[in-house]
Amino acid sequence: FIQGVPVVLLLHELSEYEGVWSILPVLPHLSATYGQSASWFFFIEEGTRVTLAALLQVLHRYQVHEEWFLGKRLHDDEASIIHHYAFSEEPSSFGYPDPAAGWALSTPLLQRLAERIQREHLKSDFTIDLKHEIALYIWEEGNGPQLTAVPEFCTEPRDNCATTFTTYLPNCGDPVSKKEIFVAVKTCQKFHSERVPVVKATWEKDAGLLEYYSDVADASIPTISLGVPNTERGHCGKTFAILRRFLSKAVPKTDWLLIVDDDTLISLPRLRQLLRCYDPKEAVSLGERYGYSLVQKGYSYTTGGGGMVLSRPAVSRLISSGCSCYSDDAPDDMVLGRCFTSLRVPITHSPLFHQARPDDYSVTLISMQQAISFHKHWNIDPMAVYKHWLQDPHLRSQQKNKKPTISRLIHFQSRC
Repeated sequence: FIQGVPVVLLLHELSEYEGVWSILPVLPHLSATYGQSASWFFFIEEGTRVTLAALLQVLHRYQVHEEWFLGKRLHDDEASIIHHYAFSEEPSSFGYPDPAAGWALSTPLLQRLAERIQREHLKSDFTIDLKHEIALYIWEEGNGPQLTAVPEFCTEPRDNCATTFTTYLPNCGDPVSKKEIFVAVKTCQKFHSERVPVVKATWEKDAGLLEYYSDVADASIPTISLGVPNTERGHCGKTFAILRRFLSKAVPKTDWLLIVDDDTLISLPRLRQLLRCYDPKEAVSLGERYGYSLVQKGYSYTTGGGGMVLSRPAVSRLISSGCSCYSDDAPDDMVLGRCFTSLRVPITHSPLFHQARPDDYSVTLISMQQAISFHKHWNIDPMAVYKHWLQDPHLRSQQKNKKPTISRLIHFQSRC
């Protein structure tokens, strides 16, 4: 804000570097360009609505020459893997902002952060949950300010709100057809009897075209062996074999490819609605976006557990480029991200995809979403998670009186 008048910037237009979405890399530019004229920097999502007069009134409560970090406060209800179990003894003690409601930095704070980012290396190369990591960076182990909760920064409309939020799942028209999404489920023999039945009992029925890919062919499921040995970590060889099969005549030609794990829980109806907002003739890579070494010009990638959605042109460009795995057990999602970055195919983020379980996220945050996916069966009942978070209410009521075909609590976490 410059003298009460907002200068509106779109992050992706500030630089050709795709990693500016992680905000820290762009702080020096913001400081150099606007640090002498602006009093506040306010970060919002595409779906955030702002009442300017109300927002200015809120900001006037705070001294602009001091360091302020303002937002709608979220906190963890239990120690979370996506936050590296930070504050495990008292998870709710640390607050981080809900990006949908918007969050603000006073200019003195932004200038100090901009100087710091240029002289210090980040403690981690990975960007997993940006809002939490931004808050940790600003807090600086107690040397910087914690988030100040602002009640007027809202996600749902109520009296005196300066901001509200629409949706992460816009209505762009009729959902894409089931027949335009080819679903590839990665599994392995040791999980044929444990995880595959959960898929069959929950979301498989919503798929028009689906195949299970394993290390062995099992006619009872059925699974397809792609001739790639099972690996304990990383599935790059298997994933690239899936990409090649998607482009071959072995499967029906579709606009979209969805690659999931056998312990991914997903709402295909919601995904079909979201995909209507994208042009399948363009190269699209969609899912939950993570980053690697973004401050040092690294790359973004779609994390695999929440589901990776690729348009046919994206798959074609990737395979024809010759980009490949350095080993069969390389991390497939990171290799794909590196390849797409080199091809200048943007990694598109949707916060409706989730790499972890609902318990690993703020209840306040996910309760306002129409989630598309969650991942992992560790210490949860996957059937209950699917019904509560992913099954649409009218479908849930239809099946209320049916006995579930499988419901179990699995106390381990493992991969194929």
